[in-house]
Amino acid sequence: MLAALAMFFSVTAYGDTHAVATESGTVVDLELVLAVDVSGSMDLEEAQVQRAGYVSALTHPEFLAAIREGYNGRIALSYYEWGGSVSANSRMPWALIETAEDARRFAQKIKERPFASMRGTSLSAALAYGSTLFEGNGYDGARRVIDVSGDGPNNYGAPVAPARDAATALGIVVNGLAIMIRPSAAYGPLDRYYADCVIGGPGAFVVAVQEPEDFAIAIRRKLVLEVSGRLPPPNVFAAAGDSDCLIGEKLRPGFDQYYPELNR
Repeated sequence: MLAALAMFFSVTAYGDTHAVATESGTVVDLELVLAVDVSGSMDLEEAQVQRAGYVSALTHPEFLAAIREGYNGRIALSYYEWGGSVSANSRMPWALIETAEDARRFAQKIKERPFASMRGTSLSAALAYGSTLFEGNGYDGARRVIDVSGDGPNNYGAPVAPARDAATALGIVVNGLAIMIRPSAAYGPLDRYYADCVIGGPGAFVVAVQEPEDFAIAIRRKLVLEVSGRLPPPNVFAAAGDSDCLIGEKLRPGFDQYYPELNR
């Protein structure tokens, strides 16, 4: 399975993938990676609302209460931004989140980051990169989760479904935040696509955001569910169907040229 992940690294530049460990073997309830979309389709308003939503969620009493209620009362958290590739400079080292001050410091670092949009949407790159961050990170979690947000289908690099499968084979759960503020009729409901092609692992789920004002609530709801380990209510799941997991690639000009092995 590590060979499968290496295949994904061969198609996109990822930069430095070494996680920074702060404390060797610290036992936590959850190791959580936030993989945040900054692709070109995310306009400045969406990007600002998305970032504000994460900052708000990470410091909200409900999120902090979910951490305290865990068996160990602490989680490990990391963060990076992605588009057609992963911005290695955006990755925040793993941090232990146990107190409100821990969460505030982490959220403040996200808030202070300069925004830089990236061309392309490579969910496969985001998942492959995130999958490398757990081993040797200095934490021992009962669960490992990649929380990936996005406002469109995979259209760059390797296909997304094999990247998802490689991650789940390592015991990582992939959850999705489908940003549907400006939906496109070209590829159909994005939450359905995420359900069929992006998320995976026991209890994996999708939360959809359809209005800017719902961002903070949706992110908080999602983080609370992930930290608590509770299964979400049925209406959180996007109904799985027959989504074309290559729809993003097929909509890209030059599909036949760039993906000849897929055009069959």
